[in-house]
Amino acid sequence: MRYIRYACIATFAVALIAVALANRELVSLRLVPTEVSGWFAMTPAMEMPLFIVIFGSIVVGLLVGFVWEWIREHNQRAEAARQAREMRRLQREVARLKGEKHEGKDEVLALLDEAS
Repeated sequence: MRYIRYACIATFAVALIAVALANRELVSLRLVPTEVSGWFAMTPAMEMPLFIVIFGSIVVGLLVGFVWEWIREHNQRAEAARQAREMRRLQREVARLKGEKHEGKDEVLALLDEAS
């Protein structure tokens, strides 16, 4: 199973390297469209290889998706925490009630009662 995982990682790495080598040419990345840039008297632009733009957009998309999903699942996490607190409270109550039930009895008889 470990070798299959390593083979998948190696295949993915070769694919990423192939994409990077195929897209090495420089592209101009503008933050504002040229029509709008006249309003601001500046044109923020950068020259970078295309594969960096591709990989960067994939990373940004993954991060946005992870944050979006984390925010969306807030209700499920809160409900799970409430249920865990309730379970701990009930376990403490059961332990307390078992102690009250066997209070004043002989220890051996209490153990025999719990076993049955």
